[in-house]
Amino acid sequence: MPKNSATPGLSQWLLIAALIIVADQLTKVLVIGAFQLGDVRPVTGFFNLVRAHNYGAAFSFLHTASGWQRWFFIGLGSLAAVFIIWMLRRHGQQQMFAWALTLILGGALGNVIDRAVHGYVVDFIQVHAGGWYFPAFNIADSAITIGAILLILDELRRVRRT
Repeated sequence: MPKNSATPGLSQWLLIAALIIVADQLTKVLVIGAFQLGDVRPVTGFFNLVRAHNYGAAFSFLHTASGWQRWFFIGLGSLAAVFIIWMLRRHGQQQMFAWALTLILGGALGNVIDRAVHGYVVDFIQVHAGGWYFPAFNIADSAITIGAILLILDELRRVRRT
């Protein structure tokens, strides 16, 4: 399939992923500098800034494991990044698919950096309502979630075309 000059190539997708990583890491540095672990600062009636450390994965899965999970998630995130880059190289012209992969790549590597540097992931966004609190998350988690939603939408769109 010929490549359209307006279609982003691998380097553009990697640049977008790098921007996600920079935004993620910058916000985490700001939180680490301004908050002690466990601090909560209300912003609105449904949104707080907090400082939380997640030693596990999504929703603190394996949070209380003995430490091996740090290296497991670093390895898993690194392998996922290699696979995603390979997929972007092959399918970078598929806009929604490539956006999904790029968001997941940036988010995964943002959290891998945290695990490598700190041994945990820094979370700081807390949404709540009526006494219910969603687990704290960060920019990387948001990028991964949006990327996963785009993957699902892309697949639904692909199925409808067939």
